[in-house]
This record gives sequence, C-alpha cells and structure tokens, in this order.
Amino acid sequence: MLKQFLEKLSALCAKKAPFDPAVLNDPVALRTAWTPVRNGGASFQTHRLVTVHPYRMEFRPTAGLLMFGAFFMAMGGCAVGAPMSLLFKTGAPSTALIAILPMLIGLVFMLVGVVLIRSGIVPIVIDKEEKAVWKGRKSPREVFNVSELKNFAEIKNIHALQLISEHCTGSKSSYTSYELNLVLTDGQRINLVDHGNRKKLIADAQTLAEFLEVPLWDAL
Repeated sequence: MLKQFLEKLSALCAKKAPFDPAVLNDPVALRTAWTPVRNGGASFQTHRLVTVHPYRMEFRPTAGLLMFGAFFMAMGGCAVGAPMSLLFKTGAPSTALIAILPMLIGLVFMLVGVVLIRSGIVPIVIDKEEKAVWKGRKSPREVFNVSELKNFAEIKNIHALQLISEHCTGSKSSYTSYELNLVLTDGQRINLVDHGNRKKLIADAQTLAEFLEVPLWDAL
C-alpha cells in the first residue's frame, strides 16, 4: 500500500509543467490552442510520412494499423462463422436463439475492423504543385468549392506545425498519444495524424516542417 502511494506521488511530482507558448516569441502561438484537436489517438504508430516525389508527401497507414483492423475483422468472422456452422448442422430453433448473441458480437467486431481500415487509408496529402494540404479522398481539383473540404489548407496559409501530446486512459490500460497539427496564420488548427510513436512522429514532423519551410512548435 505504501509503495503504491509513493509511486503515485512520484508520478505526480514528475509531471511536467504545461507548455508556455510565450517562449516561441510568436503572436500566432499565443492565439493557438494547445489542447488536443482530437480526443483519443492510438498507442502505436498508425501513419508514416512518405515522399511521393519532390513536390508531394503523404501520410500513409502503417502495416500495424492495417493488421490491427484485419485482426478485428478476423475475430468477428470467427465469432459469426462458428454459430452459423452449428446452426446449419442442427437446424433447431433453440440453437438459433443461442447463436444470435455471438453472431451480433462478431458483426460488431467486423464493423470495427472495417472502420479502422477505412479511416486509416484516407489520403493525407501535402502537395506543393496543388499548393495545398488536405485529408480526404477528394483532391481540391475534384471539387467545385474547396470550402466543401473539411480538412483543407492552402500552403501559403500554413504558419507552423504543432506537436502536442495527450494521456489517454481506458478501463484497463493507459497510453500517451502524440498529435501533429497544422497551425494556420489565424491560429486555427488542422490535425494531420495522432499516434503513439513519439520518436517516429517527431522525425516525420521535422521532415515535413523542412518540406513546407515552416517552424515546428514542439510541445512534447
């Protein structure tokens, strides 16, 4: 009991002070929020920065993210398949009632897997020829009005990149997720990626900052 208390006390004492944007000596930093754009995140690396050609970079899903989604789909498929197989063999009404619950649970797992993969493969593009950054399956040239794009910014309006962290606590585990955001000239932000590999995200953020020729505000 005493040991646990001392460990919790030590963790509280080691908690770092909130980041002070004044140290950046930039008025835009003072107008910018320093709380997460997105709640949640992931405990592992979900995306990696890839150079497509000298004027275009993209964040693409990692194998870990795709395997994570596939795992949920496979678990769901097994949960659906086993009771269905039993139902076909017996054909009894009582068996059908017993099979409903595991089949429903399996369908939920399959749906979660589909959502994870579908959301993970959404393009995240930084293109100097298009003079824009966007998240979505439609590029700026495919829409009549770019204001229709929810996560879109012209490169000329990007003032900086922002790195912040969020401690996420679940029912059985906790982890820290790291968030990379665009900061626009008016202080508004657009989230690019949010995952649990601090080292990889910092490296990607540094590469992207050099590509965009903007400062990187590291609050990690």
